[in-house]
Amino acid sequence: MIYSWSGKTLFETLSRKKTFEVDTKLEKDKLKRVLTIFDLTALGIGATLGSGVYVLAGTVAKSIAGPAVVLSFIVAAIVSSFAGVCYAEFAGRVPKAGSAYIYSYVAVGEFIAFIIGWNMFIEHTIGTASAAKAMTNYLDSLLGDPQKRYMLAHFPMHMQYMGEYPDVAAFLFLMFIALVMAWGVRKSSTLNTVFTTFNLLTVGTVIVSGLFFVKISNWNISKSEIPPGVDGGNGGFAPFGWSGIIAGAARCFYGFIGFESISTTGEETKNPKKTIPLAIVLTLVFVTSAYSVVASVLTLMWPYYDQDPNAPFPVIYENLGLPVIKYMVTCGAVFALFTSLLGCLFPIPRILYAMSCDGLLFEFLSKVNERTKTPVIATMICGVGAGILSSIFNLEQLVDMTSIGTLISYLIVCVCLLVLRYKDTKTAIQDIDSNSEDYKMYRWFSLFNSKVTNTNTQYISRVLIIVYTFSASVFCICMVNIDCYEGAYQFPLMILIGISITVSLLSMFMLHRLPQAVENLAFRVPLVPFIPCVSITLNLYLMMELSVKTWIRFGVGLVLGIIIYVFYGVHHSLEGSKQRALKNEENKKTLRISS
Repeated sequence: MIYSWSGKTLFETLSRKKTFEVDTKLEKDKLKRVLTIFDLTALGIGATLGSGVYVLAGTVAKSIAGPAVVLSFIVAAIVSSFAGVCYAEFAGRVPKAGSAYIYSYVAVGEFIAFIIGWNMFIEHTIGTASAAKAMTNYLDSLLGDPQKRYMLAHFPMHMQYMGEYPDVAAFLFLMFIALVMAWGVRKSSTLNTVFTTFNLLTVGTVIVSGLFFVKISNWNISKSEIPPGVDGGNGGFAPFGWSGIIAGAARCFYGFIGFESISTTGEETKNPKKTIPLAIVLTLVFVTSAYSVVASVLTLMWPYYDQDPNAPFPVIYENLGLPVIKYMVTCGAVFALFTSLLGCLFPIPRILYAMSCDGLLFEFLSKVNERTKTPVIATMICGVGAGILSSIFNLEQLVDMTSIGTLISYLIVCVCLLVLRYKDTKTAIQDIDSNSEDYKMYRWFSLFNSKVTNTNTQYISRVLIIVYTFSASVFCICMVNIDCYEGAYQFPLMILIGISITVSLLSMFMLHRLPQAVENLAFRVPLVPFIPCVSITLNLYLMMELSVKTWIRFGVGLVLGIIIYVFYGVHHSLEGSKQRALKNEENKKTLRISS
């Protein structure tokens, strides 16, 4: 089907919003509601408390942040918590499968929703692949590296940006996980709960055993103590400075993507409006505490510059002469990474399911098995895709490709929250002509009055949100690059930083003066617009810390998604079909009246 679109029609098409009330009746009970608050919290902890503890802490400590990896985790946790409470409010607003995709579809429009949904698909697929890679690294290390030695001897891969060898074990593990997921949500949830219990026991073992080998001096290693040829920075607690802490936080952000899995279970959760927000908050509090304590113990037990980036804890316990604890921790880490695999893979088919039900992706992805009540085809496709990625890329490359998708998802959710909070409200009608220039000026100057009760909230708020996001972007770009320049070259950047801070604060103050929509919600984000605005700035700042290669990879995946939307999604959109049907009805009524 070919459309002839004007600029106005194209904008209306890209910005059409989802009316999920009708869809709820059509899709009622297609997925089975079996998950409780305990199940969701276990799912969130299992998905989050995995490679961040057992792999990421050592990698970031060794060459990015040093012992200050503890602060990197805290910074990443603060950013995640701000986004987490926004997710919690949205989950109460829109208790449907799809997470940020559905949220943006309801609040912003179809094109942005497709972009964020496609971005989440890529993000979680890569995150699943990295969890599988980390698990096989640990397991191979436990068994004496049999797969690594065999594959390097017979099937080495001498290709840039690829791994050293095909990781067949990671592919097979992912296919097994996909089969478990396709078997049924209750079975996979039970298995996740069991493995999460093993994970928590392992974390407890690491903390308790590590306390006997803590050396405060490992947080204050001088530069002269660092062996020659080792990149250990300037020594001390933060050997790579503040930039190292922030760069570490950008990578540690990968360790907090698990709580997103909770918000994708809206159609399989009992009482989702209350259960999902509470599960998100509980998961973030618990996981942040665990990351901070484990990272502290790790860097206090052994010098940061000598950490093993692939399997830090087994190597440390081997060096300390504790083989029994080494095997205990390694086995526990395998169970933990197994739960991380479950949590990472869980949301992917549900994102595809939600987008397919809306007509934006191919119809076969929305097929739900009558017996298992799960999207089997979508689950197996996701398992195969993640398995291929895990078998051909190394762990560091996979981690680098994950964070940008997570940050963009969080950014969009925070923007959507502001849009919904300042949608049209019931306010007094002004006597002034609303189309006059006097009234347009009045709407803006009224924001500085002692009490704002009558203004076009929706129009002004969206302008202010755009202004704030742009000024925050300028601030973050300047802050990230200011250390690259010296002397007179820093002065223009400092001027831009001052202007952007002023504009951002002014925009946030004006948003604060606007009346918010009065709604009866199970959970509401406090201190709006402060929390969403700060979250937007922090997300942008961490995004600017990521490498150019990461942006290029993200761009390639984004272009592929846009091609699918242009040639398929925009023509098969369910919302588009509804709007065309309504327009045809209106045209028929008009013809009947005129005749």
